Amino acid sequence: MIKNIIQNFLAFIKKYKLQPLVDVAIFALITVFFHYIWWHGLKSFLLNFAGFTQMEAFLAHQVFLPSAWIVEHILNYPIQAFDNTIFTENNGYVAVEGSCSGLKQFYQWTVLMILFPGPWKKKLWYIPMGLLVIHLVNIFRIVMLTVIVVHWPENWDFIHMWLLRPFFYVVIFALWVLWVEKIREVKST
Repeated sequence: MIKNIIQNFLAFIKKYKLQPLVDVAIFALITVFFHYIWWHGLKSFLLNFAGFTQMEAFLAHQVFLPSAWIVEHILNYPIQAFDNTIFTENNGYVAVEGSCSGLKQFYQWTVLMILFPGPWKKKLWYIPMGLLVIHLVNIFRIVMLTVIVVHWPENWDFIHMWLLRPFFYVVIFALWVLWVEKIREVKST
């Protein structure tokens, strides 16, 4: 009976060419579920281990260093940078804390790619490439937050919470679409 229901469901999906919608639904379920797991138990559990805290601090520093360098040497903003904080001339600052490290997004990306169908031979290079892209986006995010602090400090909270945080998920979604549409080869039957 269950086998029959599954076969009918798969036939329906194939007949009406709904596989892209099914893929997006799977993406959304994996992303939301593991976001929930992170904030409702996993992170608090991991904080009990010194290695996790050190990893988060290490990654935050790896975001801070290039961000501060770009702000100072490419954008030519006069800043003071120490203790993972970029201080601007207008008394603003951007502190790159553990939660800014990108570790949660690394986790979500890795879990998504492990669980989503596709050949492991391709996943072995695509997962690290995605991690690098997410890291670079995080650096861009901190640089942009510093620009906001300098020019539009009154908009910092809104841009931080409602534009640049969600931007991570736009990038993860784009990486996933690239995986589904171009890299993963699914044999059509």
